[in-house]
Amino acid sequence: MGYLLIFGVFMLISWAVGARLKSKFAEYSKIPVNYGLSGREIAEKMLRESGVDDVRVVSVQGELTDHYNPMTKTVNLSPDVYHGRSISAAAVAAHECGHAVQHATAYAWLMMRSKLVPVVSFASKWVQWVLLGGILLVNTFPGLLLAGIVLFALTTLFSFITLPVELDASRRAIAWLDGSGIASTATLPKAQEALRLAAYTYVVAALASLATLLYYIMIYMGRRD
Repeated sequence: MGYLLIFGVFMLISWAVGARLKSKFAEYSKIPVNYGLSGREIAEKMLRESGVDDVRVVSVQGELTDHYNPMTKTVNLSPDVYHGRSISAAAVAAHECGHAVQHATAYAWLMMRSKLVPVVSFASKWVQWVLLGGILLVNTFPGLLLAGIVLFALTTLFSFITLPVELDASRRAIAWLDGSGIASTATLPKAQEALRLAAYTYVVAALASLATLLYYIMIYMGRRD
């Protein structure tokens, strides 16, 4: 019941944040940016002006699928962002380029996050099974639950390391949009709000992971010896 309560509360919060995010992005997708540049053109311009010349800007299918891939050195933009000429498209494109700039400058938090990817991929694959077995055998084989907690702690750590990476990318994006004149005094706050709402999704995910981790720890600490 405790896990279901945690899951339900954070699912509700996540849904509310996601709905607000989609609403604002839809609203700001109707507000044009200065110079009428598309998301692709904005991304290419930011990369060029930031001295990053080995990253390509490509289009990927889906909605809110925008991301930077450090393995292929590509800024991947969803169709609405790639072709869009709005302040929401500009904010997302600049944010993803912020990650590319982080990579090019060896931003410490991004480097740390990248090093954890293989470990977290392994942990994510097995953690639920180990935790399930650990809960079922908590009184006879508590070490299994402890192993599950360690694996889950790694995914939680990853969630929290992601926060400064995302916040810094947004900071870089806003600073560049302001300095380049792409965003005006009227549209810059809208870009800031869009990216702030996007950051909230990562905050909610990290807090949900932490709450779940504490729940498993309490089960382990409350086991009968």
